[in-house]
Amino acid sequence: MQQRPLGRSGLAVSRLALGTMTWGRDTDPDDAAAQLKFYLEAGGTLIDTADVYGDGDAESVIGSLLDQLVARDQVLIATKAGLGTSGHRRRDASRGHLLRTLDAALRRLGTDYVDLWQVHGYDGGTPLEETLGALDHAVSSGRARYVGVSNFTAWQTARAATWQTAYPGRAPVVAAQMEYSLLERGIERELLPAASALGIGVLAWSPLGRGVLTGKYRNGRPLDSRAASAHLAAFVQTYLEPRSSSIVQAVVTAASGLGVPPLEVALAWIRDRPGVAAPILGARTAGQLQGALRSEELTLPAEITQALDDVSAVPFGYPERDG
Repeated sequence: MQQRPLGRSGLAVSRLALGTMTWGRDTDPDDAAAQLKFYLEAGGTLIDTADVYGDGDAESVIGSLLDQLVARDQVLIATKAGLGTSGHRRRDASRGHLLRTLDAALRRLGTDYVDLWQVHGYDGGTPLEETLGALDHAVSSGRARYVGVSNFTAWQTARAATWQTAYPGRAPVVAAQMEYSLLERGIERELLPAASALGIGVLAWSPLGRGVLTGKYRNGRPLDSRAASAHLAAFVQTYLEPRSSSIVQAVVTAASGLGVPPLEVALAWIRDRPGVAAPILGARTAGQLQGALRSEELTLPAEITQALDDVSAVPFGYPERDG
């Protein structure tokens, strides 16, 4: 699998990342082990997780598999913190919360450091400089090698990145993890141009449009799908509407012409978007992951890429496109 630099940094990551949101909840440890094995055999290196995935169970599963399947220095672990799990705060990026949850994550992962530590969401109740100070401390103490943000707007990302480059010795923001797919291209308005200018690499979560771009929902909701589960139905419902249906149909048509499954077309499209370091593959089963990994062999013809660009285009106006 090809390796790419993460933004303007020395960290190289595989151009497909392994997501673990379902690990420890919908994906049991045995299936998680099979997923990791297939991913490593394909040449993948970047495992993405978060302290809130399965209330920490995803990190625990990763930690249990490291000794069994791969040496720690052969993989890159990215985790996130900053979403409140109890109390009244939906987001908590205070210094105390971030560093406390990082230490807990390291214990679950069974490691002394993570390769990439990301703030999971912008916390308007905490001064940004306090949040960024926690990232600096994590790097200077050796608990994190690189830092990034997730689900920040363009101005929030730019402010954070600019603050970090204002004085020598601060840890630069090298990654922005954002939802990005043929069904959600909103980051192209401002976030992607800002990331490019600031040397930030984009990690695309839900690159298959929360599973909708696989085409599985064209004739209903399979009983074993996310749309049929109690805790993920609302997550998928966003894209079960007419505009998404037309985009899915375009993907299906392109896939039929190329003789590949629709998910390979959708993943190849997002993988090769300017500014994207890696889409994050969030498969529930090992079989689903194997199908997604086959997209590594596919490069879309220019005319198909253009057709998909056209059918899924987002509107640009003032001030992104003036005149």
